[in-house]
Amino acid sequence: MEWEAAALVLSVRPYGEGSALVHLFSEEQGVSHGMVRGGASRRQASLWQTGNLVMARWRARLADQLGTLTAEPVQCVAGRILDAPLQLEMVSSACALVDGALPQGEAHPELFMRLVRLLTLISVAPEPAPMGAYLRWESQLLTGLGYGLDLSDCAVTGSADDLVYVSPRSGHAVSRNAAGEWRDRLLLLPALMMDEADDGTPEDWKNGLALTGHFLSRWVFGVRHQPLPAARERLVDYVQRLQIGPDNAADPAQ
Repeated sequence: MEWEAAALVLSVRPYGEGSALVHLFSEEQGVSHGMVRGGASRRQASLWQTGNLVMARWRARLADQLGTLTAEPVQCVAGRILDAPLQLEMVSSACALVDGALPQGEAHPELFMRLVRLLTLISVAPEPAPMGAYLRWESQLLTGLGYGLDLSDCAVTGSADDLVYVSPRSGHAVSRNAAGEWRDRLLLLPALMMDEADDGTPEDWKNGLALTGHFLSRWVFGVRHQPLPAARERLVDYVQRLQIGPDNAADPAQ
């Protein structure tokens, strides 16, 4: 068994003596696992970084075996944002969500292309951090997995005006006037979730992460009895520190 394709590096961890276990995401193969001989070496370390786009070659005797991987670089995402901690957290979170949410070997071509576009946007134009695009991508991930949010109109009135809440049970938007006495039980809906030109503020980012995180936790990871990936939680923590002040956000230990 053998295939060659452009693929995104989702995760890398040591495997045996000097090798690495790599999870990739490609258009036709979906999420794939493979072993890279010498992948932990200094010579190969820059290639096998989370978020990088590579031209990968996967080989195995049988389709259900752990294959061996080799690759050539196509786009180095991680190297371009080494001095941008928020952007690094965004890349790590997006890759971890895909790695944890998608089964091995299941093709998701649209999700693959959306993730390539997101990571390219983060690496090519990292400042200001495109958190609006990232949050809309999380919503698209839910849609691609069959759990799309309905943010087009109000679940109560059918109106598309003044949508500021989302039902935590149905994922359907609710207008300000229709919320009534239930408003404290609803999730906040920041405008950036529906406006591609809006990147919002740290307060909007926090609310957006709480919104998509609720449904990722409930509908995607919760049904597998798994928590949200640690990288996604680190992104939430970083954004929360941004609300306190940029000095605190710059120091992950605070």
